[in-house]
Amino acid sequence: MSKSAWLFLSLTIFAAVAGLSTDSADGQTTAFVAAGLSSSLLLITLIVGRRIKFDPILR
Repeated sequence: MSKSAWLFLSLTIFAAVAGLSTDSADGQTTAFVAAGLSSSLLLITLIVGRRIKFDPILR
């Protein structure tokens, strides 16, 4: 995995843990939205990295 994928993975885990440990409803909502956003960016990063890595035209 690339460095940006590791960054988004760690942000996703951190935001999910923060959302589970927060007592206020607004804090949980914000943390879970941040976790969802960073997990979608992680998925996009993994897809783009895979396409660039295995594209036969670039070799």
